[in-house]
Amino acid sequence: MSTTVDLSMPTVPRVRRTPQEIADAAPVAGARRVLLAAPRGYCAGVDRAVIAVEKALEHYGAPVYVRKEIVHNKYVVSTLEERGAIFVDETDEVPEGSLLVFSAHGVSPAVVQSAVDRNLQTIDATCPLVTKVHREAVRFARGDFEILLIGHVGHEEVEGTFGEAPEHIQIVNSPEDVATLEVKNPDKVVWLSQTTLSVDETMETVNLLREKFPNLQDPPSDDICYATSNRQTAIKEIAPQTDLVIVVGSANSSNSVRLKEVAEEYGAKRAERVDFANQVDESWFEGVATVGVTSGASVPEVLVTQVLDLLAEYGYGEVEEVVTAEEDILFSLPKELRAKLAQDGDNSRQLGGRGARPKR
Repeated sequence: MSTTVDLSMPTVPRVRRTPQEIADAAPVAGARRVLLAAPRGYCAGVDRAVIAVEKALEHYGAPVYVRKEIVHNKYVVSTLEERGAIFVDETDEVPEGSLLVFSAHGVSPAVVQSAVDRNLQTIDATCPLVTKVHREAVRFARGDFEILLIGHVGHEEVEGTFGEAPEHIQIVNSPEDVATLEVKNPDKVVWLSQTTLSVDETMETVNLLREKFPNLQDPPSDDICYATSNRQTAIKEIAPQTDLVIVVGSANSSNSVRLKEVAEEYGAKRAERVDFANQVDESWFEGVATVGVTSGASVPEVLVTQVLDLLAEYGYGEVEEVVTAEEDILFSLPKELRAKLAQDGDNSRQLGGRGARPKR
């Protein structure tokens, strides 16, 4: 029997340079301030998915299995693990007859069937906006269209959508892919997209596709979700005014990574992404007067608050919220879970999302 030995380095407490040391290293011209983007953080689909796991733990008890990360955020995943959620990569890791939650990113029909084959009880926490793209793929495939799916190869959302009609779908990973694309019938081609992409890059790809295939059809409605678009619009407003932008979000969160890229493209002198406040390097503040702060759509507000608290310690106590949109989207919890809540008489939370933006 082999024994696994942990050879990782121990965590060493960080000793930060003091605010005075940072100020002495590079004096700041003008007052220090923070521009806080709104909207930011949780979207309705993420809120719905996280609540689904929390409610499943309350009403079914631990363990509750979740295929992949319920949303792409380290803090959310670790918090749910502490409560009894077990995250797995595939259904064959789940004991037969157990409860399995599908993540917000969606799954392919093959994954659904594998859960049925293992006699798993399932709760589908797929974001309704991702489900919409799945339905579009099925409908266009039935019409014998070739579907050009703009998205990142290997992302769970793209894998799920591709699995709806693999014989009809080609994945377009970047604008550079367009040059080598070939289709059977250029008169029956449609594009769809991953919901969390850069709006600008997606439209660049679409324009190139349309140049190559003039009869390219559009999806019935925009596939990039409202939350992704709104958060990118907010950072575009803030970026030109900032010396530094801090994006709170995980490295595997597509929309968080895009926010950093958008900040850089729209004029921020520097942009950094962190999961937690303790990852912020105080040397970033040298010579910085204005800091922009935003967060990806899978980030709870507590993580943003911790970054703001750190900034305040370094003299960035003046916070101005820059509002570019109001969000009032609400999604019902998954139907399988609603039935269980009704059976147990739980009326405490039936919707995911925010009826109004939280004020600061």
